[in-house]
Amino acid sequence: MSVTSGKTRPSLTQEILSHLGLANKTAAWGTLGTLRTFLSFSVDKDVQRLLRAIAGQGVDCSAIMGVLTNRTREQRQLICRAFQERTQQDLLKSLQAALSGNLERIVIALLQSAAQFDAQELRTALKNSGPAEDVALEILATRSASHLQECLMVYKQNFQVEAEEDIKSETSDILQELLLALAKGVRDRYSGIIDYNLVEQDVQALKQAEAPSTEGTWVLIFTQRNLEHLIRVFDQYQRCTGHELEKTVQNRFHGDAQAALLSLASVIKNTPLYFADKLHQALQDIKPNYQVLMRILISRSETDLLSIRAEFKKKFGKSLYSSLQDAVKGDCRSALLALCRGEDI
Repeated sequence: MSVTSGKTRPSLTQEILSHLGLANKTAAWGTLGTLRTFLSFSVDKDVQRLLRAIAGQGVDCSAIMGVLTNRTREQRQLICRAFQERTQQDLLKSLQAALSGNLERIVIALLQSAAQFDAQELRTALKNSGPAEDVALEILATRSASHLQECLMVYKQNFQVEAEEDIKSETSDILQELLLALAKGVRDRYSGIIDYNLVEQDVQALKQAEAPSTEGTWVLIFTQRNLEHLIRVFDQYQRCTGHELEKTVQNRFHGDAQAALLSLASVIKNTPLYFADKLHQALQDIKPNYQVLMRILISRSETDLLSIRAEFKKKFGKSLYSSLQDAVKGDCRSALLALCRGEDI
């Protein structure tokens, strides 16, 4: 993002909104999520729909998904409580008994609180035999400070251990330092004022941190500065050196540390594009990575999935909706398409 004239270039999202006449009318637009509060919401009617869907001779998956993928997480939590009060049964357990496979996994993710969902995903990532940095960094780097604090609290309650302890036991070196720093949630808040002296100081610090034993400088700057500041650091670094900061990361680091820093750089520069890239990668294999698709579509459906869709179409020349239609099979296809919501022409 260029700062040549002291102003940042508008993001893709801002460009789209400017054509709609809503760029500076946050209240009018409301949210860049695909899921909005269902205005005709009736908790009693939804409970009855779900009861009918699981009480008949055959489970009505379409009816179940029709309710759950058209309600916000807050509304789904109200449905869970009302279902418990009216039937003395747990809705999640009832649906788990009626469903299986990926559709069951989607229902579990939809009915959990956002903090429970992220805590479970983080635990799975840290305890799996594969590399932990991908999912762990995604969650720790892209959630708000308040949400992250709640997630880590739920993590401790559910698994009887601090997430930080699992990070220490399952990772090492700079990857561990990065994840621990992100888990602390101490990134500066953007005050609306850019300190260009600090920008220059950080650029010089990163230029000097290309020697061994200077990893702490990278961790501090990447995890504590606010994103608006870091965007300018990235831009100024490229002006001073003639190459992107990512090139230095590729030359300076290797393995998990390199992958984590490059992912974090992607989040810093353009979070919707970061998620678009992850979705595209998840769709490329012979068998799509359903866990990645579910996690991103569900977790971003109420925040910025419209922005992610726009970045996906811009970079790959094909809409996310069409890509899901072509790649995803089975019962969960309609649910993922419902979360994506629509085609981008």
